Amino acid sequence: MNFANFRGHLRTITRHRHAVIANCWKAGIFWQGLGHDLSKYAPTEFLPGVKYYQGNRSPNEQERSELGYSLAWMHHKGRNKHHFEYWTDYSPETKKLEPVKMPLRYVAEMFCDRVAASKIYNGENYTDRDPLRYFLKAKARRIIHPETSRFLETLLKMLAIKGEDFTFAWLHGYLDTHEDY
Repeated sequence: MNFANFRGHLRTITRHRHAVIANCWKAGIFWQGLGHDLSKYAPTEFLPGVKYYQGNRSPNEQERSELGYSLAWMHHKGRNKHHFEYWTDYSPETKKLEPVKMPLRYVAEMFCDRVAASKIYNGENYTDRDPLRYFLKAKARRIIHPETSRFLETLLKMLAIKGEDFTFAWLHGYLDTHEDY
């Protein structure tokens, strides 16, 4: 095992997790944030993360490019409800895998996660427009419930236009007064 990759991956996922916890605090879901991405420390996710670590993007992308799939990602998305990929099921009508509308608190965590990931991977070049750019880049290919997609995009646009302080304060207030979006 490459020690530099081990150290780099551990540092990246821990910095990311701590940034998400801080964002969850600002959004008013601190306790939920404490459980964020704990599965990344499990051997099923951690060891491929070390093997495919590059430091500037998710190791899952590299694993996927080499193998055609990512076992680490499949493990991760199946255990973490803040990923829209978790929220799919077979529709009784279509008999196909369809997106399911995410509960509000997991959309909020997904927003916190996307902001933190953009900051970690973009470093000093980060701007509040980066999470929206990333979202829009893959929007046409994404299998996400339309209402979930609209609400997340609204939050990301708000971040890009009004900034982090305003958006997290708004989200905190929204979570305090709404059960759905």
